[in-house]
Amino acid sequence: MSLKEYIVSAPGKAILHGEHAVVHGKVALAVSLNLRTYLRLKATTTGKVCISLPNIDSFLSWDLSELKQLIPCPCDKKEEEVKLLDAELVKRLHEFVGVTNGILDTCNMAALAFLYIYLSLFGSGELPSLAVCVWSELPTGAGLGSSAAYSVCLAAALLCVSGAIPTPLKEWDHTSRWCQKDLEVINSWAFQGEMIIHGNPSGVDNAVGTWGGMLRFLAGKIIPLNRVPLLRILLTNTKVPRSTKVLVARVKDKINKFPSVMTPVLESVHAISCTCEKVLFEMTCEPITGEHYNILEELIDINQHHLNVMGVGHPALDTLCQVTITRGLHSKLTGAGGGGCGITLLRPETDSFVVQSTVQDLKDLGFDCWETSIGGPGVQQHSPLSVKEDIMEILTHY
Repeated sequence: MSLKEYIVSAPGKAILHGEHAVVHGKVALAVSLNLRTYLRLKATTTGKVCISLPNIDSFLSWDLSELKQLIPCPCDKKEEEVKLLDAELVKRLHEFVGVTNGILDTCNMAALAFLYIYLSLFGSGELPSLAVCVWSELPTGAGLGSSAAYSVCLAAALLCVSGAIPTPLKEWDHTSRWCQKDLEVINSWAFQGEMIIHGNPSGVDNAVGTWGGMLRFLAGKIIPLNRVPLLRILLTNTKVPRSTKVLVARVKDKINKFPSVMTPVLESVHAISCTCEKVLFEMTCEPITGEHYNILEELIDINQHHLNVMGVGHPALDTLCQVTITRGLHSKLTGAGGGGCGITLLRPETDSFVVQSTVQDLKDLGFDCWETSIGGPGVQQHSPLSVKEDIMEILTHY
């Protein structure tokens, strides 16, 4: 193990188009959200593994001697062959962190994902003494891929420490990315973390965290799309809680009740995703025009109406759309709907006063709102100088 400090980050994710329709075999477009999760890992000589999660006010520490007891058997897993969870290790970890009735809180989930990847990678040799700190710009439980960004960061840092993949950062680099082969290894281990946390994830969130940019998701197949433009957006969290399971069931019931009405709606959403993908591709290989943005805005409006037809809208999301349209900005829900989050497209020429006053109006309604971008890079390794000062301060504080 190379005794070094590692700093990595991974983006969150938003669904641009295709939420709910994707459950019924239609295309969805998932994009990286440039609100990132940062992880700093440092080798220590304390004989402990410590993980600090200041976002959720959790600070965990285990002696290496107690962790050694958890390793079920000599670990023969090759990094390239990570597919199924080691059920015996999962069971031992559940007992170890004190999970009762299978109910996981955020702290338990974070601990389980970390310990699973750590013990799977190092279990066949000497366990390293480490201090890890994670800080995220993403809200948890808002459908923005926060758990996947965490799993991707864990996988990238621990794989580097174990020597399973090389460190891409050269002495003179500020940030650096891994090659395709190494990204696939990171993604497969991050998917393990997501399975620990969610049970049966689609794999979309960790793929977005790994590759960034935009992914096309259709019938279980995930295709990263090369070259997408960086788009400025407002991301708004209405903070209205919702159950994805309930909303998915609601859409299914409506399709069963009105098949001849709802099938064309799903087909239309599919066409929106395909049209959007085509426009975004055009924006990378020809001069970007106002017409490109006109089409993107119209697609956002049409899709939002379709989502209301499906029954996954909410008065808080209607308010978001009304507040933004009065300033000439177009919004739609992203994710499960029924509350949760919405995205608002910002044109390059949108005046900063318009942006700031819109953000303020939305905050005055009790919503959280961020100006950010979609389509940015996936998992990266950073030099300390390339990390924003306030984030670096948190990462080095613990």
